[in-house]
Amino acid sequence: MKLISWNVNGLRACINKGFLDFFNQVDADAVCIQETKMQPDQAEILLPGYTQYWNSAEKKGYSGTAIFTRRPPLQVTYDIGAPEHTGEGRSITLEYEDFYLVTVYTPNAQRELTRLDYRMQWEDAFRAYLKQLDTKKPVVVCGDMNVAHQEIDLKNAKSNVGNAGFTNEERQKMTELLSSGFTDSFRYLHPDQTGAYTWWSYMFKAREKNAGWRIDYFLVSDRMRDRIVESNILADVMGSDHCPVELILSEN
Repeated sequence: MKLISWNVNGLRACINKGFLDFFNQVDADAVCIQETKMQPDQAEILLPGYTQYWNSAEKKGYSGTAIFTRRPPLQVTYDIGAPEHTGEGRSITLEYEDFYLVTVYTPNAQRELTRLDYRMQWEDAFRAYLKQLDTKKPVVVCGDMNVAHQEIDLKNAKSNVGNAGFTNEERQKMTELLSSGFTDSFRYLHPDQTGAYTWWSYMFKAREKNAGWRIDYFLVSDRMRDRIVESNILADVMGSDHCPVELILSEN
């Protein structure tokens, strides 16, 4: 089973930069999208053979998630069951026979860390939500989680300590999530790989210099990690300031 996750930084803009060519070429079972920045009626996106699920933000042109899947789910859930964390379209869950697929666009702590307190509340609520799902069946969670977990996960670690996405608080929340029963699929297969990033600033020719951050993930329930066949960063795919990430799982 092939799964793709991609923060497209505006799906309509990404479509103009080759999204559909990539989508057709990659031939995935499900493609999870973050930062759609649109309502589904704002563009006609024809994806034959795929069912589309959307969770758009109430605020136009902001946030939003979507999943395009050719495997019909048993059930679809939007958001994470916490009223204080609805309205920004940050999560969708598809239930399948043998696992849950969750896509997430984690809130950014913002410049000057103006949203760090909210981010900490989100982290606790999201972890509780995933742990609850995990009591029923294994979970695959993917998306832009807006944190570089370890120093190996960004180019300029020392100069970014304390900045949004690399605060001790955000990194600790990722540690807590992993410790609660989840595996970072990329690091599971590539524990020491350096220069592996999924987001680059548009400034200072960062992508050209590969001065990036790994903030897009596929995590799986620990008991499911023996099904991980490949976990890849598709850094050559353009169209956004993020690149897609890929997870290939063996069938049960």
